[in-house]
Amino acid sequence: MTGFYYENETFKDLQLAEEDLSKREFVECTFQQCDFTETDLSGSDFIDCSFEGCNLSLIKLEETGLKNITFKSCKLLGVDFQPCSDFLLKLKFEECQLDFANFHKKKLSNTSFLDCRLESVEFQETDLSGANFELSQLTNANFHRTNLEGADFRTALSYRIDPNQNRIKGAKFSLNGIHGLLEQFQIEIS
Repeated sequence: MTGFYYENETFKDLQLAEEDLSKREFVECTFQQCDFTETDLSGSDFIDCSFEGCNLSLIKLEETGLKNITFKSCKLLGVDFQPCSDFLLKLKFEECQLDFANFHKKKLSNTSFLDCRLESVEFQETDLSGANFELSQLTNANFHRTNLEGADFRTALSYRIDPNQNRIKGAKFSLNGIHGLLEQFQIEIS
């Protein structure tokens, strides 16, 4: 990638691991089966883009704009979303691996995490109001002072959420997942 502005392009099978792709703009672009492992995307802007089957593990997102971005069947291990730009931030994840990702203090209301693996993910002080965690695995995910109002956990798995430390008004949970809300009280449910 030699240019700095790309619009309506499809990129397929690119090997961009550890590359410097900072300060670029991508509008309505599609990335398919690309390897971005440890790539520096700092200061770049992605608008209405989709990533399909890509490896984005450990990418650098310092002041990166992620505006209406869809990740499908992607690997995003250890990605720190905290330093990315908050301006028009909108994300959707489907069938993604997000283990050890960090969303600390991000505003992610109405974000979809559909059939994702979110093991040991940091959601401390994150706004996840109206978020959807359909069929997602949340083993050891950290919810602390998180806004979960109206979030949907009905089919989510292995979550532990302390109702005393998080805002959960209107959130949806299944009877099968109730232990994830009551575990810290050390009571037995049968």
